[in-house]
Amino acid sequence: MKPIKKIQKQIQPINKTDMAEKVIYAMYDDDDVLKEGAKRLVAKGVKIAEVFSPFPIHGIDPIIGVKNTRLGIMAFIYGLTGTTLATIGMRYFMIVDWPMNIGGKPNFSYVENMLAFIPITFEFTVLCAAHGMAITYLLRNKTLPGLPAQNPDPRTTDDKFVMEIRLSDNAQYSSEELQAMLKDTGLVELDQKEL
Repeated sequence: MKPIKKIQKQIQPINKTDMAEKVIYAMYDDDDVLKEGAKRLVAKGVKIAEVFSPFPIHGIDPIIGVKNTRLGIMAFIYGLTGTTLATIGMRYFMIVDWPMNIGGKPNFSYVENMLAFIPITFEFTVLCAAHGMAITYLLRNKTLPGLPAQNPDPRTTDDKFVMEIRLSDNAQYSSEELQAMLKDTGLVELDQKEL
């Protein structure tokens, strides 16, 4: 029992300031310069965590290693859910609960009147797919209304491009080595922060 007490006394609580992550932000004024710089850095084994830009930079995702999104798969699932709910709902409302004789065509079964229900099925499918994708996108990217922005520099919403490099992802290089490599990529501004 005594050795356990000694070990417990020796364990110190971890200070959050010791755990602060250091991040280097390299700012560019041209997206092509950023892409070329990213290619050079990745070729040297540097892992780029994120790129912030005022508009999508086509071709940057495979360079920095961003995987393809599965949002299309989720859209299909949400659309299928919408189709299923629309079919179940219309069958219940128009056939089971309150059958109606519309234009001399009584609703004895869903299959006999399925063509009349196609517009509603289509609209509900699109509604569920669109809303499901939007909500999934906002939740996955943590960009819900009211949350603070994760943008490191407000100029990236106007005309600048920022490359984020985390030192924890690039343990093989020191901060000085990374900054020296970044200066060779044509950057405009270089900044290092702790998160």
